Amino acid sequence: MAKLESVSNPLHKRNVWALFFSLPILAWAMYDFANTIFSSNIVTVFYPFYLKETLGKSEELNQIASTFITYSNALSSFFLVLLSPLFGVWIDRTGKKKAYLIPFTLVAIIATLLMGASAQWKTDQEWLGLNTSILGVILFFMIAKFFYNSSLVFYDSMISDLGTEREIPLISGFGVAVGYVGTLVGLIVFPLVHDNHFESTFIPSAAMFLIFSLPIMLFYKEKPQKPVASSKSLLSGYREIWATFKEARKYQAAFTFMIAYFFFNDAIATAIAVMAIYANTVMGFSTGQFILLYLVSTVSSIIGSFLFGYITRSVGPKRAVTIVAIILIVAISLASLATSKSIFWVAGSLYGVSMGAMWVTSRTLIVQLTPEEKRGQFFGLFAFSGKVSSIVGPALYGSITWAMASTGNLASRVALGSLLILVIIGLIVHMRVPQKLQNPS
Repeated sequence: MAKLESVSNPLHKRNVWALFFSLPILAWAMYDFANTIFSSNIVTVFYPFYLKETLGKSEELNQIASTFITYSNALSSFFLVLLSPLFGVWIDRTGKKKAYLIPFTLVAIIATLLMGASAQWKTDQEWLGLNTSILGVILFFMIAKFFYNSSLVFYDSMISDLGTEREIPLISGFGVAVGYVGTLVGLIVFPLVHDNHFESTFIPSAAMFLIFSLPIMLFYKEKPQKPVASSKSLLSGYREIWATFKEARKYQAAFTFMIAYFFFNDAIATAIAVMAIYANTVMGFSTGQFILLYLVSTVSSIIGSFLFGYITRSVGPKRAVTIVAIILIVAISLASLATSKSIFWVAGSLYGVSMGAMWVTSRTLIVQLTPEEKRGQFFGLFAFSGKVSSIVGPALYGSITWAMASTGNLASRVALGSLLILVIIGLIVHMRVPQKLQNPS
């Protein structure tokens, strides 16, 4: 196994397999495997199906279920927006990432377990017109998703410690690909669903999240970092984040891309949250048919993430992001206008490619556009940009389905189609991003 210290030596060259199967990189990638099980099983598939089954009894109520799904995602992201700028500052001030990753992951796992416990709680009590058991599931989902997304700030920033600038695109692609393999493994809980009791998948999903997080918890040795000395409270990080925003002219390339990423992630995060219920209620996919579609989309994501690791290294991360955005535009257009399941299959496959590739290309571009000494702070801002969009996109989608609920499935088509505008805006902004980091003047 390659030692962690060797990756910091620019003269040390490793072949692809030695790179991927070095202990630090493999342990890092296995965390993508673990957290993608949560993202796939809970966020994308079984939580939406659970709400649709418990709330949606007609075309109109299906739109209301979509609103609850998107609003709970948006509210979770709202709290993440409040705190994610701090996380990057914590990294820079303490030099630590793993020390924060582990407790955030454990809270996400516990909250997922409590989703399962709440769903199995039989009660006639209601609050705000909803059964208390269902409200408990929604509450614990928001907690779990908050801590899951928070952990990604620390996880994503680890990548700069794992390889040289030339290796990072391949490492990023490998991590994303391994993550989507986690999607395939996570779906082994589907046979546990009987009579549409989708809540039976919550506790097993939490268990798998824990098991596959163990490699990074036990075997990943963090590269020693010199903390940024400061006598100020960590809460003063908000002032530092504001100061970072004021430095936008000095690091204009990174800030411009974060604006573009805001719009890209707007569409991606929203589609992830609603794809299950959209396929089920609008396109008429059964649960089993959607699982098969999701598996095909996941394979497309694996292919896309690996392929775009090489494309990014070949054409540069900026051009690679442009290609991914165009693929995303085509996928959303087909999905919102699809009149047959075959067309939706094509849309799902293209979306899978764009989703996997966006993570690879965007993380690599952030590394290229940011100075090393401020990288933790910029990854915090990167998460900030993405998570603000994770409020806006789902809230927009949910508001459209709420307002147009009486029109039935047309509401979902209009809501999904509205995401096209966001991606196009993001692409226009992205075209203004320079190819390389510009030294501050």
